[in-house]
Amino acid sequence: MTNYTSRAEKILLRINQLAAISEDEDGITRTFGTDKFMFGVALVAQWMMEARLPGRVDNIGNVRAFLKSDNPDAKTFVIASHIDTVVNAGKFDGPLGVLVGLDIVEHLIASKTKLPFNIELIAFSDEEGVRYHTTYLGSKVVAGSFDDGLLSKTDKGGITLNSVIELIGGKAQLLPGDAIEPQNWLGYFEIHIEQGPVLYENNIPVAIVTAIAGQKRVEITFTGMAGHAGTVPMDMRADALCAAADFVLALEKFALENKNSLVATVGKLDVVNSASNVIPGKVICSLDLRSADERQLIIAYQTVKDLCQLIADKRKITLNWNLIQETQPVTCDEGLSKLLEKAISASNIETVKLVSGAGHDAVPISQVSPVSMLFVRCYKGISHNPLENAELKDIAAAIEVSDKFLEELIKSK
Repeated sequence: MTNYTSRAEKILLRINQLAAISEDEDGITRTFGTDKFMFGVALVAQWMMEARLPGRVDNIGNVRAFLKSDNPDAKTFVIASHIDTVVNAGKFDGPLGVLVGLDIVEHLIASKTKLPFNIELIAFSDEEGVRYHTTYLGSKVVAGSFDDGLLSKTDKGGITLNSVIELIGGKAQLLPGDAIEPQNWLGYFEIHIEQGPVLYENNIPVAIVTAIAGQKRVEITFTGMAGHAGTVPMDMRADALCAAADFVLALEKFALENKNSLVATVGKLDVVNSASNVIPGKVICSLDLRSADERQLIIAYQTVKDLCQLIADKRKITLNWNLIQETQPVTCDEGLSKLLEKAISASNIETVKLVSGAGHDAVPISQVSPVSMLFVRCYKGISHNPLENAELKDIAAAIEVSDKFLEELIKSK
């Protein structure tokens, strides 16, 4: 009988080893292309090599290992997640999926399982998009949807993406060759902490992800007139911060009224040239709008935009609305999800189905392949935070379910 706890202990040890590689001494930060990121890449590549998995680092820095089927017509099933992090991150967001995936493939090798399809294990290089504000760099290359226009994009130090690709040993002109052709995909499987409280509150170790919310991110600029805080009468001001404040509260009210279908957040607020004795003349804020319902997302986006314009007009404020990023909602594959449900039932775990409000590498992959995801319970749903944690027993449950899922997939082929 498989000892899932001992396997989980090995995974947890590796997660801690990877977490020790950080750009910050007091936290966990591994952003794309940095020296510490490349140390992490080397460590994951070493673990793949120790598992007797032929591997490589591709031109965007993805670590990839390939387990080949004897079937000459075999398609490829990808198991993947990412190893980059946000600033001051937790240990589990991304690496858990990579290292559970490695464990699963190691045991397929050890059991000499005959595969009707190839398996490719991938540690994606950049899902978070911290350095270049461009999410999914690694998975977009694998999906064949990388935008060459990003190569000239610069980080805060003025270094182009193209330069970083060269620094890590890649060549931008070879990126198209790192894609898996659409006809060669069998499917995609990603294991990830929930990043939400549902599993934690209900003490359930894993859940099936049925869909991933679409996102629209906007940069909003309110421009009024800066003035002396002591001399401009209250009824003669064009206060950009007051307009922004009205918008933040109106957005919250709108989102609460539609809480069953969307979420909306203002996470950044920049009062330009701020001072305690100056009426704010310019304020820049962010908007993050998400929904798993594409029609609802489109309607909500226009409604919020119109609401923002009304507030600006009422206060005689100039509004600049700049859509900077958008992704469509993704529905996970029904067939693969049914196999996951069967695996969960065989593991004597209650079946829970959730929609992910967070984005994942499954989003760009869904354009070329059926996708499936398994959520793992995390402490109080905390993520993107050093308090992020997944318990040993829940990691063990994820391994068991994933093993059984692969068994069902193999039988189905």
